[in-house]
Amino acid sequence: MNWREKNDYYGATHNAYGGGFIRWCWGLSLGANWAGITTKYAVEVDKSAAATYKNNHPNCNVLSRDIANVSKVDMPIESPFVLFGGPPCQGFSASNRKTRTLDNLKNALFKHFIRIVSELKPRWVVFENVQGIVSFQNGLIITEIIKELEKMKYSISKDVLDAVCFGVPQYRKRFILVANNANIQFIFPQRQENLTFTTVKEAIGDLPLLKNGEKYDVLNYKGNYTSKYIQFIRRGSLFPTQNHVSKNKDYVINRYKYIRQGQNWQAIPEHLMRNYANKGECHSGIYRRLCNSKPSVVISNYRKNMLIHPTQNRGLSVREAARLQSFPDTFKFYGTITEVQQQIGNAVPPLLAKVIFDRIIEYEE
Repeated sequence: MNWREKNDYYGATHNAYGGGFIRWCWGLSLGANWAGITTKYAVEVDKSAAATYKNNHPNCNVLSRDIANVSKVDMPIESPFVLFGGPPCQGFSASNRKTRTLDNLKNALFKHFIRIVSELKPRWVVFENVQGIVSFQNGLIITEIIKELEKMKYSISKDVLDAVCFGVPQYRKRFILVANNANIQFIFPQRQENLTFTTVKEAIGDLPLLKNGEKYDVLNYKGNYTSKYIQFIRRGSLFPTQNHVSKNKDYVINRYKYIRQGQNWQAIPEHLMRNYANKGECHSGIYRRLCNSKPSVVISNYRKNMLIHPTQNRGLSVREAARLQSFPDTFKFYGTITEVQQQIGNAVPPLLAKVIFDRIIEYEE
């Protein structure tokens, strides 16, 4: 029996717990929903992201405003079961060379998360962020969060989990902190032995052929290829939607032709890269062609990184990127294609979130 069969991460349900909740990443919310938790309140300052959240969680009260202007008055529920969120993470990312400092005001938004915890006093708290928050300012942020939670008598556990170990077809490490005021020592799920990762082909192998710049709201699934992951991701969907690909210039597509699966910008001939003033500053993820037989590299803003489809000379479509993040085909994103690409790149993979909330439910049961 392999890890996937043993753990059945494809949608087991539990009885939903009532209460009030707050979140900043709808991947977290979707994972919580899959675990049987009903989200009552959400906070999202970005208008397009708020629209995405509201349309996919129609029964949730979405507060589309800055978290600094949100308080207990806006969420009138005493001691909710769980409060979860992920403050903007780009400022903590190790790849951010410009605003990875305390001068970035977004890097202080975690303080409002802690403030909401103190006001609502939830039984459980889940805080997520990029792995880089662990090293940011020599761990200053994490130390402050733990200190404030301990003052409120919360038991705390923290770890860095790789989404690929929990069914997500993508290498993506996230810092997770779980706390509770019930004196429960939370133990994180761990990677299992002999784990079989979900590959790019197993995730997107049935999606339609597309060309550079094509945008089709609805198309048919391709052929008869399937996998356990695809069966899960297609539940309730008759057609793949949002088959939208950004249009790259011809010289960019010409560069793609030289890159094989698993290779990056270094495979591009020198004469096609002359517009780069300093190629030594190129990130290894730039112009990366995904490999069908392996999980994807990190899906951040996949358009800016020029991530390439494994077999077609184009960028990823919205639906393909959503699949690699473990969003189901029934999930629809709202906003311009640029806004949607950023939403997908910012999100927590729902399957990773589900694992965390499943474990919380197990402790309660």
